[in-house]
This record gives sequence, structure tokens and C-alpha cells, in this order.
Amino acid sequence: MHAQSSEDAERELRDLPHFKILGLLHGASNYTFLARLGPYGSAGLRAVYKPARGESPLWDFEAGTLYQREVAAYELSKVLGWPRIPPTVVRRKAPHGVGAVQLFIAADGRHFLGANKSYADTWIRVSLFDVITNNADRKSGHCLFDAQDNVWVIDHGLTFHVDHKLRTVIWDFAGHPLPPDLCGDVERGLIDLERGSLGKTMKGLLSAGEVRVLNRRLRGVLDPRWRFPEPSSAWSIPWPPV
Repeated sequence: MHAQSSEDAERELRDLPHFKILGLLHGASNYTFLARLGPYGSAGLRAVYKPARGESPLWDFEAGTLYQREVAAYELSKVLGWPRIPPTVVRRKAPHGVGAVQLFIAADGRHFLGANKSYADTWIRVSLFDVITNNADRKSGHCLFDAQDNVWVIDHGLTFHVDHKLRTVIWDFAGHPLPPDLCGDVERGLIDLERGSLGKTMKGLLSAGEVRVLNRRLRGVLDPRWRFPEPSSAWSIPWPPV
């Protein structure tokens, strides 16, 4: 990352001038662009840009809201302290209109499948985050490794639905209880959603019903009887899985 902190990166992604589209990123179901923001050194700051007008119509997610869900996931991850999501902001001044702009991560080709026997502390946090956000599309290729072996998770447009939508390749922790060392993080997220700035932020990104159900999910995982869910059918795994 070029920036010294997530706050610096957010400000630069939101405000840096000279927004240039470098190309279309292939393999995405929605229009997703690689962009360069500058001036920032000689190469500029690379970012991934997902405009609202490039979102494909879906029967179960309201049109033009996926970019907001990307930002909501990032904001929640900041409060929880995990998982590692690249800084992501709403940007209004952009070539194709308002959308999400996320810091580009130079990945080395590894992803969850092939690395799922290692990094257990990381994967259990990603898995829990997906339960809390009701992620309907956690593919293996959404888990990126950088050159320093950091794991970054991306593509959170299909999250926060009020109905159960969990679809993921990470079922390794099914039946496990909430790890005690994560209880404080979840409690912090719940308190910030109910009384702090996270609640105000989420109300600007999600519907009132989605915020209420997010609150319910946070409370649910704190119940001592709670366990990581089991896959219910073949539908529980996204296709393609990578």
C-alpha cells in the first residue's frame, strides 16, 4: 500500500484527482475497472472501481446498492479488526458515476483453496465475518495473498441481505463455537453499531431492515449456544468456487 494508514488511503481514494480508467477487469459479473488515481509518485495510486451503473440486475438485491455493501463490509471490518479488506470508499466524482473505489492489491495467485490447511486463524475470522455479513458469494479467489503473506479479502457486494444467503467455500469450522478471543471484537462491533459511529455509517449505506438484521446476527453469534453453521445443500457453495 502506498498510504501510511487506512485513513490516508481512504482520503486519497475519495479525493485524488486525475481518475484514469486503465482497463476492464475480466471475470466479474459486474463492470469492474482497474483505475489509476494521481498524481501520486510516478505510477499513481491503483484502485478497483465498481460503478453503480455497471451492476447487473439481480432478483434479490436492490439495483445500485452493491457498491454500498462493499463499503459497508469494509467499515464493519475496521471496527471488528478483521478480516483484512483493502480500504474502500464511496466515490462520487468518477468517470462512470458514483461507485465503490478500493485500493488495488497486487496478489501472487494463491487463494483459499490450496492454502486452507494453513492460516487457520485468518480463515476462521473470514468465515465468521461472512456469517455476520451474510455473504452470498465467498469464492476462493476472493481471498488474496500479497508478497508479505498477508491475506486480503475482496468482493463484498452480495452481503447484508435480510434473508439467509450464506454461500461460501469456507466450511472448515462448521459446528465449532465462537472462539473466546473473538468475543470482545464482536461485542465491540455490536456496541458501535448500536451506540457509535458505525451505526450512523451503516444507516447511510444499508436499509433500516438490513441494519436491524445485522444487529441480530451480531447478537446471535454471541449466544453461548451458537455454532458455525453447516452447509445445508449444494447451493451453500458458490459456483464457480474460485
